[in-house]
Amino acid sequence: MFVLAVGLVLVAGGVAGAAVGAARVGRHEARTAADLGALAGAMRAIEGRQAACARAAELAAANGGHLTSCRLEGFDVVIEVETVVTPLPGLTTHASAAARAGPIRG
Repeated sequence: MFVLAVGLVLVAGGVAGAAVGAARVGRHEARTAADLGALAGAMRAIEGRQAACARAAELAAANGGHLTSCRLEGFDVVIEVETVVTPLPGLTTHASAAARAGPIRG
């Protein structure tokens, strides 16, 4: 009986560790998609908000994210991205991240 209880605790700990790991990976994916999307959008900022945000959305989607917000502040592109995270079978949540990119200021 004791061995069974110890085994159950170890399995539960493994499942919890896997769920935390999946959540952290999802957060990193959201950050990566946001950073790369903002950089890509900043390269098109001179063409206007529509071109910059379209390019940012394209790169965010290519990196597993979904663009939820995009705005142009001068030549800075500020975006927010969400990714879908499945830490456990049957449990789905979202991780989000924001990023800003623009020209270097002196």
